[in-house]
Amino acid sequence: MSIRPIKRLIKAKPTLEGAGVHLRRAFGFGNTSDFDPFLLLDDFRNDIPNDYLAGFPWHPHRGIETITYVLAGTVEHGDSMGNRGAIGAGDIQWMTAGRGIIHQEMPKGDPLGQMHGFQLWANLPSSLKMTAPRYQEVKAPEIPEVIDDDGTRARIVCGTFWGKTGPVDGIAADPTYLDVTVPPGKRKKLPVETTRHAFAYVFAGSGKFCNASGPLSVPTEGVGWADTAPPKDADNRSLVLFDSGDDIEVQAGEDGIRFLLVSGKPLQEPVAWYGPIVMNTQEELQRAFQELQKGTFLKTT
Repeated sequence: MSIRPIKRLIKAKPTLEGAGVHLRRAFGFGNTSDFDPFLLLDDFRNDIPNDYLAGFPWHPHRGIETITYVLAGTVEHGDSMGNRGAIGAGDIQWMTAGRGIIHQEMPKGDPLGQMHGFQLWANLPSSLKMTAPRYQEVKAPEIPEVIDDDGTRARIVCGTFWGKTGPVDGIAADPTYLDVTVPPGKRKKLPVETTRHAFAYVFAGSGKFCNASGPLSVPTEGVGWADTAPPKDADNRSLVLFDSGDDIEVQAGEDGIRFLLVSGKPLQEPVAWYGPIVMNTQEELQRAFQELQKGTFLKTT
């Protein structure tokens, strides 16, 4: 069994999206091959209503799946298929855009003005780019949580972990999506299937993600360093990209650590991407935007 080395430690960067929503982007809109099958991760935690209430008015998607996980506040949504609803604290919405959907997402804060959550984009393989759109909306009580003997907790949104299976299924990338909390001072190994790309995104506390089981590990700046300095801390809004291996290992700091642990099987397909539409070729991408202009983007079959 081998500990996954750390490829990169990335700090999420401020950006504006939608109608002027202030958020942090951990990765996306660049070379995302190291994250394949995932394309983008946005952290939309915000405590200032004026920075998020404008929301994400009507916009198209094709060729991807979007996964929205809410920690605080509510996101109201509607789409071109007539669906309407809202997801609140602890809920998940997994939307398969497939051949095309037009929708809106409007964040509403909680009574304290907090709007906290994440949106992850997963790519669809070429064989499913034009599949029928669908939703899976999962309420907080439906998401299983496993607690280990040392107090480590894992909420399992998707995939199987520690003998429990999450409620979201039928996803092309066969992902595992976990919300993990490790108690203060604890050192924990977590299994990740060897064939998957994997990353962790820290959103509370801090800790060290270790490159080896020995007492000293190479720094998080890159794989293959000869230096034996201990790795730097990964703290709030840090993304840790892992190389191949069987497990990840984390040493929680004095306040513990909470992070998303996400992995998926790489598609290894070409990506043609502009804004909310992701296809395999430039021709397919141009056709999608031409259909938007002509009013033929939405398909019934």
